[in-house]
Amino acid sequence: MPKRYLVTAALPYSNNRLHVGHIAGAYLPADCYVRYLRACGHEVRFICGSDDNGVAIEISALRENSTPQDIAGHFHQRQKSDFAGLLIDFDIYGGTHHPDYLELHERLSQEFFTRIHERGYFTKRRTKQLYDPQAGRFLPDRFVRGTCHFCGFDRATGDQCEHCGQMIEPLLLKNPISVITDQPAEVRDTTHWYLQLNSFQRPLKEWLESKQGQWRPSVLNFALGQIKQGLPERSMTRDISWGVPVPLDDPDARGKVLYVWFDAPIGYMSFTAAWCAEHEGDWKAYEQWWSDPQTTIIHFIGEDNTVFHALTWPAMLMADGRHQLPTAVVANNYLNQKVAGVTRKISKSTTPPDAPVWIEEYLKKGLDPDALRYYLTAQAPETARADFDPDEFVARNNGELVAALGNFVNRTLTFAAKYFDGKVPDAAARTNVDRAHLAQSEEALTKVGACLDGHRFRAGLEELMAYARLCNEYFSTRAPWASRKDNLADCGAAIATCIHAIHYLGIMAWPFMPGSARKLLSQLGLPEEPIRWEPPPPPQTGAALGEPAILFTKLESGALE
Repeated sequence: MPKRYLVTAALPYSNNRLHVGHIAGAYLPADCYVRYLRACGHEVRFICGSDDNGVAIEISALRENSTPQDIAGHFHQRQKSDFAGLLIDFDIYGGTHHPDYLELHERLSQEFFTRIHERGYFTKRRTKQLYDPQAGRFLPDRFVRGTCHFCGFDRATGDQCEHCGQMIEPLLLKNPISVITDQPAEVRDTTHWYLQLNSFQRPLKEWLESKQGQWRPSVLNFALGQIKQGLPERSMTRDISWGVPVPLDDPDARGKVLYVWFDAPIGYMSFTAAWCAEHEGDWKAYEQWWSDPQTTIIHFIGEDNTVFHALTWPAMLMADGRHQLPTAVVANNYLNQKVAGVTRKISKSTTPPDAPVWIEEYLKKGLDPDALRYYLTAQAPETARADFDPDEFVARNNGELVAALGNFVNRTLTFAAKYFDGKVPDAAARTNVDRAHLAQSEEALTKVGACLDGHRFRAGLEELMAYARLCNEYFSTRAPWASRKDNLADCGAAIATCIHAIHYLGIMAWPFMPGSARKLLSQLGLPEEPIRWEPPPPPQTGAALGEPAILFTKLESGALE
């Protein structure tokens, strides 16, 4: 039966371009999943947008001698173009401070904060905070860096250590330095509102434990480990000027904004509301997606966002009390890059060899988006960190996409064009070998679907490619080049079976490589209709096929340089 799904992908900070690590972490698996769900006939909304608020944007503006609005607007558009170029197809791509979405996002964020405040889950506290006397301002989270008090990593920021994943208490950072002036920070008094995460330890633990066997162990183990250590109260306000103003009639709240990790996940809601306003005429219709238990909510994130999506955000939802909790949080690990055979963490450097593979530059080279989608899924860091290796990217494109999948499609359709006038031959002489292959086709479709249902995208792609290799073996076994000379009926049955198999391949390829899937189906002469995840009907005898064309292009060594 059709179901209702709300799928979100983590909001990227609108302060830089997108690289392959970003895509592999959250956006590509989410897009694959959404395409599969829609092919199954489910009602789906795919929500994303830029994270325009907070310290990261303000720091970028300071460094560029610009304004946060200009920085956010500039990178919002570039990121949106990158996603479109990779055929990652959101229903809406909003922005938490974008002019088209700002009013609704601030309204829902402030309403959320006010409700939690009224329900008594915030603690107002006079506290100490790091301060830059030279800049004359407080230093919230990412405005300060130092040595992590958990693992000793010497470039931790004041919100989270990207090395060990622990939430950071900025005052416990060793040797704290202001990122504004590179001068030592000092401690001064200020006032903030803290979310009582400790009040939700038991319900969070019970909720997470109920997901055993459903979520990836890395997500559950990390979140449960944090609870075992004890969840601290977490400040949800900041002393900066860029963000959602704190909605309290309190002198101490003046000049403060909501912590970016408070309002960012609310962006999922506000963008859903914006979609409803545009398409249904009522922004409040978002509640059907967020409050109705008939909706399955899936968050796709990178590993650095696990603590916020598996603990902080669910605690916020519990404190608010109006909306349901996410059904699943799907987190990928980091994707590293391999440079001259050495694995390195992906850097935002623009100088080779440390520069990552930027999506914008990849697309400008005119390279196939599906080739990158294929490799990033094949290397998906689903259970452990993985490497992006430019040489392996070329090798797998040539040895798998070109030599296996593309080869089978091309050899079948060029044969049909040459010997059957570009039409589907009669399959009446079909043999048990042909019928067995079609049974394997249906089995492959089921296996790929089961992998996608379980968020195992790499395994699903492996099943697809295993079937493509099976198709090549079938073609070689049936040897239509030989039977056409003395048994044209048998030859026709084999080619008709291959054409049917190509239709299966097109369906299975759709979530992973949508552009190539459309080309493949077009070469079968099929109309551009919605893909359906079900065994396709046998091709009609005599039906005209499309013009055969190379599906994947062979790449030369150094294609990404």
